[in-house]
Parts: sequence; C-alpha cells; structure tokens
Amino acid sequence: MIAKPQDFAKAGIDSVAFFANTAFDSIERLAALNLSAGRSLFEASFANYSALLGAKDVQAFVQLQQELAAPAIEKGLDYSRNVYAITTEAKDKIAKEVEAKVAETNANVSGLVEKALASAPAGSEVAVAAVKSAIKTANEALDGLNKAAKQAAEVAEASVTAATQATLKAANVTAPKAPAKKSA
Repeated sequence: MIAKPQDFAKAGIDSVAFFANTAFDSIERLAALNLSAGRSLFEASFANYSALLGAKDVQAFVQLQQELAAPAIEKGLDYSRNVYAITTEAKDKIAKEVEAKVAETNANVSGLVEKALASAPAGSEVAVAAVKSAIKTANEALDGLNKAAKQAAEVAEASVTAATQATLKAANVTAPKAPAKKSA
C-alpha cells in the first residue's frame, strides 16, 4: 500500500519508465525492421530491373513479371507480420503492466475503504453497503471492459490472419510458416 507521497511519486516514475522503455524498444525494433526491408527492397528492385531488361520478348517479360511478383508479395506479407508481431508484443506488455497496476490500486483502495468503513459510526450500515456495492460494480465494469478489449484483439488478429490467407490465395502464393509465438 502506498503510504507516503514519496512512494506514490516513485510508483509513478517507475510506471513512466516502464512505458517509455517498452515504447523505445518497439520503436527500435521497428526501425531495424524498416532499414532491413528498405535495403532488401532496394537490392531486389535492381535485380528485378536487370532481369526484366534481359527479357527477349513481351511474353518473356510478362512471365518474368509474374515470377517476380510472388517473392515480392511474400516479403510484403512477412514485413506486415513482423510489424504486427512487434506491436502486439508491446501492446501485451503494456496491457499486462496496466492490469497489474489496476489490481494493485484496487487492493489499496479496498484496504483504505475497509479501514474507513470499519471505523464508521453505528447506524451507517446502509452507507457502508452502498460503498461496497459501488466498488464491486466498478470492479465488474472494469472486468467487462478488459474482456471486451481482449475479444476485440482476438477478432482483429483473426481478421489479419484471414486477410493474409486471402491475399496469398489471390496471388497464388503458398503461405510461409508463421513465426512461433513467444511464451510469456
């Protein structure tokens, strides 16, 4: 339980540091991914351009374009999956930290309320029950919001997967193996 203003300030600073470090880590990973993708695109573009210049006729040119499209689509989808993985990991870390802080705050508030209610004057049972009911309702609402947010994230992930599969199917590209999820 936070008893002194210094404890409150330290908890706030620790939280800000956690969120900043998580954000900077994700930004750093995204920047590295973007640099790698940019370099790969640059190299592939020159190689593809050279190959297309070597086409003997229009039919060979069209055939070569089709052959070069599949790897480009695969690279684009791989890039998208990596961006999605980085942002999802950051979101999960932040969500876990927020849940922990909310649970800690709820425990602190409940402890303070219990202390205050224990010393309530006789005849205030109705007020005590109302306060306990309000706290219970607020906690249930928070749980409902957390469940709804998790369901929305699951639906979004399923939509991304379905869109990826549809893109692969439309481009006649076989799906590369998905990266294994890291266990928490």
